[in-house]
Amino acid sequence: MDAMVENKALPVLRSAIWRLLTPLVKILLRHGVPYQVFADEAKKVFLDVADAEFALSGRKQSSARVAIITGMSRKEISRMRKKDLDDEQATRDSHNRSARVISAWVGNPEFQAAPGKPMDLPIDGASPSFTDLVRKHSGDMLVRAMLDELVRVGAVEVVDRHVRLINRAYIPANSEVEKLRILGTDVAALIDTINHNLQSRDAPLFQRKVYYDNLPEDALQELRALSRQHGQQLIELMDRLMQAYDRDVNPQIQGEGRCMAGIGVYYFEKTSSMERSQ
Repeated sequence: MDAMVENKALPVLRSAIWRLLTPLVKILLRHGVPYQVFADEAKKVFLDVADAEFALSGRKQSSARVAIITGMSRKEISRMRKKDLDDEQATRDSHNRSARVISAWVGNPEFQAAPGKPMDLPIDGASPSFTDLVRKHSGDMLVRAMLDELVRVGAVEVVDRHVRLINRAYIPANSEVEKLRILGTDVAALIDTINHNLQSRDAPLFQRKVYYDNLPEDALQELRALSRQHGQQLIELMDRLMQAYDRDVNPQIQGEGRCMAGIGVYYFEKTSSMERSQ
């Protein structure tokens, strides 16, 4: 029965693969990443997922079983397991720390001139100051390094020894490398949500979209602006709610476990001629 379900799903999955990979391959080719590099990374992912998610209960995952699941040879699997895989934890931490600083600045009344209005913070001194903000909400990041990073990405400006927030979100607008790192986190989060909803019918995660395919170009500018305005409002609301439960911000919060949760909003558009016929 499972094999029959898999066979019926295969054409749909092949179409989904095409749709997923088309924008990704555009990015890879634009940055000079050849097919073989992509194929090597894909093999690593197949191996990692097979090891982590498809082991038999109570038994160590063998190369033979991984070979059956993935279609790779046992020799190739053994070779790959000996290689060190890249670790991007440091870059993820850097991004998260910068985002936490801005989030606290926007959501914590201690650093606001009025509700919802972040104040201009003196660089040094007691709270409220930029130094105090960074020390409370960025872990062990150096204040100067955080300031340089936020200035670099266009999130803040320095005016008369005060730091002014000019972008209420950490968006690395001036760095294509930073945007590419976000590609690896935001898209993965969306696919994780879809994967959860495919497996769980009792407790699905929120996943919705709305689109129309016969809109005039003249309407797009208004739609972009409205999506940016209302999307930012939703993100800031959820940010305040999540911040209230985050132990890094409020160490007194009680409860079991350590979980991650978030919400993403995105707007998309393209001409109908770019859509592949099904």
